[in-house]
Amino acid sequence: MPHFAPVRVRGGLPLPGRLVRHRRRAVAVGLAVTAAALVAAGPRDADRSRGHPGGTSAARAAASSPGDPPVRARRAGATVTAAVRIADGATVRLLRPGDRVDVIAAEETVSGGEARVVARGARVTEVPEPVAGADDGADDGGALLVLSVPRATAAGLAGASATARLAVTMW
Repeated sequence: MPHFAPVRVRGGLPLPGRLVRHRRRAVAVGLAVTAAALVAAGPRDADRSRGHPGGTSAARAAASSPGDPPVRARRAGATVTAAVRIADGATVRLLRPGDRVDVIAAEETVSGGEARVVARGARVTEVPEPVAGADDGADDGGALLVLSVPRATAAGLAGASATARLAVTMW
């Protein structure tokens, strides 16, 4: 058998310098992707400065009067409890805490009634007992219901209850 020179393969295992250089690039790309994801998931309000939910100090000063006490900032998506009077008291007695309901406002007009959904998927937190002196359906005053809804929906519920009769549909 003849004698052969050793076979040398180029591009085999990277040299220590190359390995470090590739690792640095991989870490840099990972950090860039992470930063882009954080920016994309960040706050969307243009007037709110980063990290400060109440906005800039100039925006807070313009929104409040000099004599007003400071208001604690709250998250926009926070849920609150809202007590609403539902026109049909018998329907309210069918509900239990934890049930999900849609609240519908039926406005009575001269040309007929118009109904619109005010709250979708509101969670029932409490069904207060009717007043002891009231007979079932005798006063036609409806029944009280306590719901857990987003803050903006609570404002819509309060406005609708002042101008329309409220009804619920169960999920």
